[in-house]
Amino acid sequence: MDLVIADDRKSLSLELASGVARFHAVWLRDNSLHPDTKSAGNGQRLISLLDQSLDIAIEAAALKQGVLVIEFSDGPTKHSFPVQWLNENRYDKAVPVKKGWTGSDVKLWGAELNQAIPTQSFEAVESDPQILKQWLFDVRRYGFALITDLPDHPEAFLKVVEWFGYVRETNYGRYFEVRSEVNPVNLAYTSQGLQAHTDNPYRDPVPSMQILACIENSTDGGESIVIDGFKAAKQLQQENSEHFDLLSNYCARFKYAGEQGVTLQSKRPMIELNTDGELLAIRFNNRSAAPFVDIPFETMPAYYEAYRHFSEILERDENRVSFKLQARQLFIVDNTRVMHSRTAFSGSGTRWLRGCYPDKDGLLSTLASLEAAENS
Repeated sequence: MDLVIADDRKSLSLELASGVARFHAVWLRDNSLHPDTKSAGNGQRLISLLDQSLDIAIEAAALKQGVLVIEFSDGPTKHSFPVQWLNENRYDKAVPVKKGWTGSDVKLWGAELNQAIPTQSFEAVESDPQILKQWLFDVRRYGFALITDLPDHPEAFLKVVEWFGYVRETNYGRYFEVRSEVNPVNLAYTSQGLQAHTDNPYRDPVPSMQILACIENSTDGGESIVIDGFKAAKQLQQENSEHFDLLSNYCARFKYAGEQGVTLQSKRPMIELNTDGELLAIRFNNRSAAPFVDIPFETMPAYYEAYRHFSEILERDENRVSFKLQARQLFIVDNTRVMHSRTAFSGSGTRWLRGCYPDKDGLLSTLASLEAAENS
């Protein structure tokens, strides 16, 4: 394995499993795994950037049994870097330049998933860490999944949240009811159909996940529908890149003021990208859209064309997965990616769902911990 220190000693190059990679001395020193630099218990950094010199150099470097050992110009301490760790954290690599890219953890889907909806039973997930890991993996990969056979208890669905995180309380409470009401504070509490949407786009930060559990569903109609917003955004980009750019370059506005003392507002693009072009989130909710005031006069007609185009894509049968929740079933959606809707239902019978908002960071943390334990 080749190791070469640059002439100015400010960087080195190393042949890794993924190819030759270069690392700067300042980066290596800042990310040292030495216990004087990083806490062995929690991995947090023990030194400030101001404790280091930006002119730090590499005095010596050697490879020993799969570990790169370096002495820096700030002292005789030897800093060890496993080659595998360097390979996992290399930054000398090609960076995606196309806007709208997604990582390998994301699997785009459409109506074909009707035949393979990711589903597990409550008891199986509760009793087997491997099945829990698979269910969390599916939620990360597809952005939604189902749980069947919930215990017959009104708050049993909250136990699902405890598998990976915590409930985020809002003005709707720790959890909320979704059923027909007279003079509802939200259109979700009527029997009419709902267009595909993400929940609470007027919040900042938006709730990153939503769970809806079925208490009763004896109506005609009222089927749940989910749509992969990331796939829909990619379709928009492929069909009209200008429309994709309009919805990602300009901010929409959302507002909710349906209760006394509550006025929630946000200003974000409908298609949100990272600075490197990665597709981060979708915010789409026609019911909660406020007047768009951040788009130039000359651009507004084209923006509405893009908005309409995206709306049409969401209505295509090829993009929709539908199912009718039965009592003691629930589904979870990544509210930054997957849009959900429902068909209208009749006035006879009862459709009663109970929902809550967990956060995605807890789910991703639990999954990462399970995967790390399996690989250790």
